[in-house]
Amino acid sequence: MSATATLLQIAGFVALMLWGLHMIHSGVLRAFGGDLRRVLMRGLNSRWKAALAGLGITALLQSSTATGLMTQSFIASGLMTLGTAIAVMLGANVGTTLIVQLLTFDVAAIAPVLILVGLIAFKRGRATRVRDMGRVIIGLGLLLLALHLVLGALRPVENAQALRDLFTMLASDPLMNIAIAALLTWAAHSSVAIVLFVMSLASGGIIPVPAALALVLGANLGSVIPQYFAVRSNVDASRLILASFIVRGVGCAAAIPFLPRIAAAIASVDPDIARQVADFHTLFNLVLALVFLALLDPLARLCVRALPAAQTVADPARPRYIDATMLKNPAIALSNAEREVLRMIDVVEAMLQDFLAAIEKNDRKRLSAIAAKDDIVDKLHSAIKLYLTRVSRENTLTEAEAKRCSDILAFAINLEHIGDILDKNLRNLAAKKIKNRLNFSSEGLAEIKSMHQGALDNLKLATSVFMSGDAASARRLLNAKVRARNLEATLTGNHLRRLREGRPESLETSALHIDIARDLKRITAHEVAVAYPILEAEGALRPSRLRDSEPATPAIPGGAPSPAARGVAPT
Repeated sequence: MSATATLLQIAGFVALMLWGLHMIHSGVLRAFGGDLRRVLMRGLNSRWKAALAGLGITALLQSSTATGLMTQSFIASGLMTLGTAIAVMLGANVGTTLIVQLLTFDVAAIAPVLILVGLIAFKRGRATRVRDMGRVIIGLGLLLLALHLVLGALRPVENAQALRDLFTMLASDPLMNIAIAALLTWAAHSSVAIVLFVMSLASGGIIPVPAALALVLGANLGSVIPQYFAVRSNVDASRLILASFIVRGVGCAAAIPFLPRIAAAIASVDPDIARQVADFHTLFNLVLALVFLALLDPLARLCVRALPAAQTVADPARPRYIDATMLKNPAIALSNAEREVLRMIDVVEAMLQDFLAAIEKNDRKRLSAIAAKDDIVDKLHSAIKLYLTRVSRENTLTEAEAKRCSDILAFAINLEHIGDILDKNLRNLAAKKIKNRLNFSSEGLAEIKSMHQGALDNLKLATSVFMSGDAASARRLLNAKVRARNLEATLTGNHLRRLREGRPESLETSALHIDIARDLKRITAHEVAVAYPILEAEGALRPSRLRDSEPATPAIPGGAPSPAARGVAPT
């Protein structure tokens, strides 16, 4: 076989390896995408937990890039600090080494069995998650098969003198090895595939172990490149990628002078060449994780100084995170939509603050700001709605993904309604107060401010419920609706009492006072709506607030439902 044909054959087998990794990644995301995000969310309170969460998630996904994108969504929303995000990525780097360790064992013989079992699960499975796990098993089988085929293709050329001369030349220059492996990893978008390929070359005797270790260093360094190009427009994400590059770069610089000694030390422990390469890959990332977990804060400060926030003014109504290239990856696409919803929340919160300032200080500029910000909310809502529609149309979503898609859209709709209440109702009420030079009584203003503060607090709690899906927080949020209803009743009663007392301020602002209280209660109702899907899934909601004090009204003879069954009061 000619050299060209052999190279094409090896390239095809490496492509099959990449496809197997893609199937593992996509299958796990479809089966457990939402669960993985919640696991990552729970690891935010400790750098060690964050690192373990990153390790576990990446071990399942076999893609540190996917873990990075999830992490970046938390940074952008303010739910994760840069230091914690770096800890997640340090753990993710270790997680990518685990499948390499697994594949050093001679398990190629089970590849056909895995493909067969996976195909049966994918074709015959009734549950969506079973079919997704079938995809994962097929991917693992293809990965094992491709690795076996690469080794077989390399055997005829092991003794080719020209090839040995080429790799002998490369072995003498570790920097060249690092550069080549980094470029190959960038092209393949998978450090795992390149490390497996290097293992094949080393175990076939085509390259010496020190050169293989240098190539492994390059594969680790090259995995940062595609992440940079995926997020270069976002300063928070770029800082995270810079931190990854610094960690990998420092590790490579420290390891290069000692590669021959490291190779000899590993060989004295394990004579199997493939395992030597895999062990170095794991050891390299594990040492970096342990060293830099102790240096998270200075590393984060360095990245912030190196990449300060941009001062350019961008269009606030333009989506920042919606990415059409991620439409085929539902888990990441839903994460992008969540990030835009968080932007809507920030704008709505600012509108609430503007309204209070307008009625408290008679500031007309704040009224104009409310109108402008409502336009931002409307445009973001439209962009999110169209994006989620495309995600659901272009993918077969799992039950969990479809539910999350619905929840994101529902919350965006409720936020848009809050914006409309602020713009079309409360802004007009504030404008009337300013135009007519009206003033609330001190007690009345204090009551409005109390109800307004409740709406702000509930918005923050609703954001937490939206991101975490925590049932206990959802219960607290639902109780806030009862408090708002009681507060409105108390506020209205107090206002009517002041009217009976003949207070001039109360007489002048009576309609404004009651309407503002009503609209703030409506805002709370829209905020609380995010809790319903969570509590419904927990079985914690009653079908109706009505007491079951009367038996159900029987149907009217002839098959038509009774008035009560149709929700109409009986005559």
